[in-house]
Amino acid sequence: MALSLWTRLPILVFIAMAAMQPGSVAADEDPLQDFCVMGQQLHVNGFSCKDPAQVQASDFASSVLQNPGNTSNALGVAVTPANVLTFRGLNTQGISAARIDFAPNGLKAPHFHPRAAEILFLAQGTLLVGFVTSTPDNKLFAQTINAGELFIFPRGLVHFQLNVGDCKALAFSAFNSQNQGTSHVADALFASNPPINDAVLEKALQLSAEDVQRLRSLISKT
Repeated sequence: MALSLWTRLPILVFIAMAAMQPGSVAADEDPLQDFCVMGQQLHVNGFSCKDPAQVQASDFASSVLQNPGNTSNALGVAVTPANVLTFRGLNTQGISAARIDFAPNGLKAPHFHPRAAEILFLAQGTLLVGFVTSTPDNKLFAQTINAGELFIFPRGLVHFQLNVGDCKALAFSAFNSQNQGTSHVADALFASNPPINDAVLEKALQLSAEDVQRLRSLISKT
C-alpha cells in the first residue's frame, strides 16, 4: 500500500522525536531482554555489531513497513514490527517502530511493553485508544482519535487500540527501545508455557475451574 506524502511526513517526524533521548546519566543501561542471568561466558545485553568495514548504506534502510499485514484473524489486526530483529540497522540506536493494520472492529488486545514507551500516529481511520495506570485506582485514560492525531502510551502500562470506524484503519507506532518487548495480558495468563496453575487463576480472577479451561481453549485458538 503506497503512502501519500501527507502520511509519510508526520511518520518521519514523530519517529525522529521518539529517538531523542535525554543526556547520559550515571545509571545502568536499560535492559533489551527479559532477563540476563550472570554466567561464566560473555553474553551481551543486546546484539553483536557488524564489522564497520562491511557496513553499507543499505544496512540503514528497510521496507519492512511498506506493505499491509494480514488482518484475517480473530482479532482483526496485524502488527508488522520494525525492531532490531527485523531491521538490523537499529542495533544500539534505542528506537524501533511498527505498522498496525486494523480491519473494521479490529482490536489490538490489552498488552504492555516492558522496555519502552509508545507513541502512536494514526494515518487513517478512527481508533478508541487507552491505557490503565499502575496506581491503586487503576485509572483509565481513553480517547477516540482520528487520522493525523497522536497518542502516547507510557512505558510498562497496559493499553489497547480498537477500530471504531466504518472502514480499515492504519497506524504507525514508535518506541524508545530497539527491542521493546510485548506481553499480551490474556496470553500471559491463559497461554503461558508451561501453564499457570489453575488454582492461581481461579483465586486471582474469581473464576470457576470450568471458566479457566474454557478461557485457555479460547485464547489458545485466538
